[in-house]
Amino acid sequence: MAEHIFKLKADWPGLRNDVGVIESGNLKTKISIPPEMDGPGVGTNPDEMLLGAAATCYIITLAAMLERSGIDKESLTMDSEATVDVTNGVFTYKRIVHKPRLVLAAGTDEKKISFARRITEKAETSCMISRAIKGNVEIGLEAKVLRSGETD
Repeated sequence: MAEHIFKLKADWPGLRNDVGVIESGNLKTKISIPPEMDGPGVGTNPDEMLLGAAATCYIITLAAMLERSGIDKESLTMDSEATVDVTNGVFTYKRIVHKPRLVLAAGTDEKKISFARRITEKAETSCMISRAIKGNVEIGLEAKVLRSGETD
């Protein structure tokens, strides 16, 4: 069994509405509470970072699965969004929805299109971050798999 260790350093110099810094590998950024939660909105925040972790994990997993399956893509783009519920002053990260748009070559046959659609779903359950938050945060998927030249 292989284990990979990731380390992060954080510095928070003040109180709730101050600005801190985190650093981990290639990531170095300011952090604070977002303005939607009455914070200063400087740098990034945990809500954006969790969404970013889930989205990057999913899209990288999908690209790797497509490559292993021999499915060539023209493009792979994605929008993702998160919903944080606030009830009685309690913040709960409720849902993440990924909306990948996979474009395959114009001549791709229906069998490969169907297989690519299944892979877009399988990638979500294979993603390490999705598995880590399963049972706590709902994950939704609205995938579009198209041939080049087709419109949504």
